[in-house]
Amino acid sequence: MRALDLDPTRLEELAHDVLGAALAWTQTLDERSVKPDSSGSQLLALFGDVLPESGLGAEESFGLAALLDHSRAQNGRFFGYVMGSAEPVGVLGDFLSAALNQNVTSWRSGPAATTIERALVERFAHELGCDGFSGTFCGGGSSGNLMGLAMARESKSPANEVGARPATVYASSEVHMSIPKAVALLGLGRDNLRLVAVDEAFKMRTDALRAAIIDDIDSGRTPIAVVASAGSISTGAVDPLEEIAAITREHDLHLHVDGAYGGLAALAAPDRIGPLGLADSVSLDLHKWLYQPIDCGLLLYRDRDLARRTFAHTDDYVASLADDPLEAFMFFEESIELSRRFRALKVWMSVRFHGLGAYRASIREDLELAARLAQKIEDSDDLELLAPVDLSAVCFRARQPSTASLDSFNRAVLAGVNERGRVYISNATVDGRFALRACITNHRTTIEDVDALIDEVLTVAGALS
Repeated sequence: MRALDLDPTRLEELAHDVLGAALAWTQTLDERSVKPDSSGSQLLALFGDVLPESGLGAEESFGLAALLDHSRAQNGRFFGYVMGSAEPVGVLGDFLSAALNQNVTSWRSGPAATTIERALVERFAHELGCDGFSGTFCGGGSSGNLMGLAMARESKSPANEVGARPATVYASSEVHMSIPKAVALLGLGRDNLRLVAVDEAFKMRTDALRAAIIDDIDSGRTPIAVVASAGSISTGAVDPLEEIAAITREHDLHLHVDGAYGGLAALAAPDRIGPLGLADSVSLDLHKWLYQPIDCGLLLYRDRDLARRTFAHTDDYVASLADDPLEAFMFFEESIELSRRFRALKVWMSVRFHGLGAYRASIREDLELAARLAQKIEDSDDLELLAPVDLSAVCFRARQPSTASLDSFNRAVLAGVNERGRVYISNATVDGRFALRACITNHRTTIEDVDALIDEVLTVAGALS
C-alpha cells in the first residue's frame, strides 16, 4: 500500500466523521450565532500549524468541532452581502463531485459531466429567455464578467494576436467592483470605463448612456460594450434592459448583463428583470439565488463562434480526435479555464431532487420577505428606507433624534447589531449616505427572521440614542 492509500474501513470511518460534522452543522445552524466568538490570535493558534511532517490522525489533524464553532453560520438570520445558503442536496453533490474528480475540460475527459453541464446550460438558457445561447459554468460572477467582456473586446476590438488597445466600456455608477477589475485585466484601461449616472431608483439613465457614447465617438474613442446590471450590488436595482439593448444595437456594441445577483430571479419573476435574451452575454451566480454551495457561476452567450475566437488555443495533446460532434466538444475552447471542476453536478442533483418549481417558489418567497422588511421599515417612525426594493436588497437606516451624524450613528448601529450575534447585516453607500443593508437570498429565512432583524436594529439604536 502506498503512503496516501487508505484501506476501506479507515476511509469509511473518516467519511463518517466528516459527514457527521456536516450534519451537525446543518442541524444546529439555526441555533448558532452568526458571529462566532473568535479572535485572530485565537484562530491562528488553533489552525495556524498546517503542515506537520508526520500525520496526526483524524482526531487531532482535523479539529472539526473547533472548525464548526469558529465558522460563521449562514442561517436564516444572515442578511449580509448577496450570499446563497448551501442547499443540502447541492452540498452532497459537491461532495460526490470531489470524489468523482472529473476534469470537465471536454467530453473526452469527462463524458457524463460534460453532457450534464451542456444540458443544464441549454435548460437554464431556455428558462431565462435566452433560447439558443451557449454557456459554461465558472467560478462566479467575477469570472463570468471577465469572460463576457473578453468576448466583447474580441468582437469589437480584437486583441488576442496584436494586444489590447484602449476602448470604452459603459456601466452605471452602481456597477459591481468586478467590472473595473475586468476592464483593467483585459488591458482596456480603467480610465476607459465610463460610469453612467443613475436615476432616483439607482437605474442607469439611458439618456446619459447615449450622450456618453456619442461624446466618445465624436472624440475619436472606440466604444465596445455596455454592462447592464440585473440587480446592482448595493440596492438590487435592475437597469432598463430593453432601452439599453436598443442603444447597443444602434451603435453596434456588445451588451453584457451582470446578472450575478438578480438574473436568476427571472425564473420566478421575469417582469422584474426584463428580457435577458436581448443581451450578447449574461453572467449568473447559482451560488446566490439558486442556493448552491460556493462556487457555482454560469456565463451564457449568444455567439459560440465568438466564444471560440476569444478563448480557443489548443495544443496537440488535448486535441479531440472524435468525429461525433457531441464527443468532440471541448469546454476549454469556450472558457478561460482548462482544468474545470464538475460544478454542474450539485445543480443537477438538487434541481432534479426538488424540481425547478421549488426554486421558483423559494425565490418568490425571498422577494416577498424583502417586501415585508421594506414595509416594516416604512411603518416605523424610527427607521428610514433609503432605496426602492427591486429585488431582495433592502437599504435603510435608523433615525437619530439628536444632531449627531446619521452616518456615524448608523455605523455604530451596524457594529452593535452584528456584535450581538443574533442577526448579521452589511452596509452600503446609497446616494452618499451610509446605509444598513439586508439581502435575502437564503432558502432558510422566515418571517420570524425578518422580524428579528427589525427588533435587533431598534434595540441597538434605542440603546445608542
